[in-house]
Amino acid sequence: MILSQTTSYRNIVSLFSTMQTNKRQSTTKKQSLPERKISTYKPNIWKYDHLLTLTSEYSEEKYKVEAEKLKEEVSCKFSNSTISPLDLLELIDSIDKLGLSCYFEVETKEALEKIIMSVKTKSSAKEEDLYATALCFRLLREHGHHASQDMLKDFFDGKGKLKVSDVKTLLEVLEGSYMSMEGENILDDTRLFTTKNLKSLVSKSDYTFTNKEYNLSNSLSFPLAWRVKWYEVRKHICARELECNNTNPMLLKLAKLNFNIIQATHQKDLKHVLRWWRNVSIVEDLSFTRDRIVESFFYAVGVASEPQQGSMRKWLTKVIESVLIVDDVYDIYGSLAQVQQFTRAIETWDPNVVEGLPECMQICFRSLYDTIEDISFEIQQQKGGLSALPYLKQLWVNFCKALLLEATWYHKGHIPTLEEYLDNGWISSSGPLLSLHVIFGLSNKITKETHDLYEDCHEIIYHTSVVIRLCNDQGTSAAELERGDVASSILCYMQQENVSEDVAREHIESIILDSWKKINYHFNTLSTSHRKLVKHVVNEARMAHVMYQFGDGFGVQDGETRDQVLFNLVHPIT
Repeated sequence: MILSQTTSYRNIVSLFSTMQTNKRQSTTKKQSLPERKISTYKPNIWKYDHLLTLTSEYSEEKYKVEAEKLKEEVSCKFSNSTISPLDLLELIDSIDKLGLSCYFEVETKEALEKIIMSVKTKSSAKEEDLYATALCFRLLREHGHHASQDMLKDFFDGKGKLKVSDVKTLLEVLEGSYMSMEGENILDDTRLFTTKNLKSLVSKSDYTFTNKEYNLSNSLSFPLAWRVKWYEVRKHICARELECNNTNPMLLKLAKLNFNIIQATHQKDLKHVLRWWRNVSIVEDLSFTRDRIVESFFYAVGVASEPQQGSMRKWLTKVIESVLIVDDVYDIYGSLAQVQQFTRAIETWDPNVVEGLPECMQICFRSLYDTIEDISFEIQQQKGGLSALPYLKQLWVNFCKALLLEATWYHKGHIPTLEEYLDNGWISSSGPLLSLHVIFGLSNKITKETHDLYEDCHEIIYHTSVVIRLCNDQGTSAAELERGDVASSILCYMQQENVSEDVAREHIESIILDSWKKINYHFNTLSTSHRKLVKHVVNEARMAHVMYQFGDGFGVQDGETRDQVLFNLVHPIT
């Protein structure tokens, strides 16, 4: 939610502190229960009966057979001896953007290995060659190949100024710069120069964008590296249809067919979790919390869209909805004493400990207890090996302790420093919790090595969680203040440094950028096999951008989130 123009964010900082002081004074004078915060969440907008009737003809086997035939036709492009390195790079890029990478993994790997030297060793100031180099750099990094930032040295003249003016090349350079790691100064300079040049173009009222430049504004605010690939596929299909003369018609036909086939699988999974949610039947007893099972599923699909990952999607959806409910217990409903007792129940994993709490909090605990026990049982049943339950329980303990600390800050009127806030906030983001479910849900068998992988990915999980936390704050901080929630990172930094909201948001954005650099670095240190799994952990950060780019994607359903759900999960491509 955006603050109205008549409301000063700085005034709210002052007001927040005053409210907390008054609250402590009031509590001292009379020993009554603190007032409940007011839930500003709107009721669920989705008609579950309608969603449960979703059917798709693309679940039929004949469409998979057709897709395989189209795949064979497109494969011939790779073996065409007359195709240029640039055409080959653009073919790979199209395959990636159209969601077809799984069909051409071998061909793509072989093609990239063949053209690496021909493009990397070619030094030329021609615009076309610079574009090919920029595209090659990004694709190499995306596909896990080594690509030195020195590949982009030819983009600068002797005075350190960018010598590229073509919009297509500038866009490609900008996208590649977001694949950077710490200390890569050339890429940092490249990003600054290209951003400045492209913003200058956008500001020119007489500049007309071509179809190929349709994503210029998006790239400036939301680079490819931060987007969820699956939720970009249909946008790319629509854009390619407008410029069909420049797209392989068989490739476009395969992309549309593949999208509908995968969407049909997602619809089956959605109906499964909707039936589960109805059977849980706790929403009527929890008027303060968010009924957001559809948005939770939307998030889970963004983390792992592959058809074969249905079980993980279902488990993750249940966990995300549970996270929302528990978060609302701590943020909105419970008094400090009540959430302390609730936390003890989580630590002991004992339903008896919640006795004496309000009925709705008992319902929340029992629902969480049953859900996690069931998920653990299903993981064990499907994968074998060690029980996941002890590991899952510990991460829920950590999550609830982080929420408890935030509740304590709120009740004591304490606004932490940004460092203090993030030391706790990366855990309260639910990132570590979701990541464990992702890694367990995608592993073939639960072994000690599975948990070791989780531990080995600590840096990736940490920085992914920081991105989740800060994206959440960027999208929800104003609405949380209206509800009286704990201070967000933006408020913490404003108070700490005595700066404006705009300055604070700019600082938060710089932390997000630095976190992505660290994610890129640590991801590149993983083995190829581990990258295939851990990329789904990184997708959690990408989904945070998706959910909070236009505000609170969970809290406010009837905006961008609704449109994205309909676009990607409900309506097929015709």
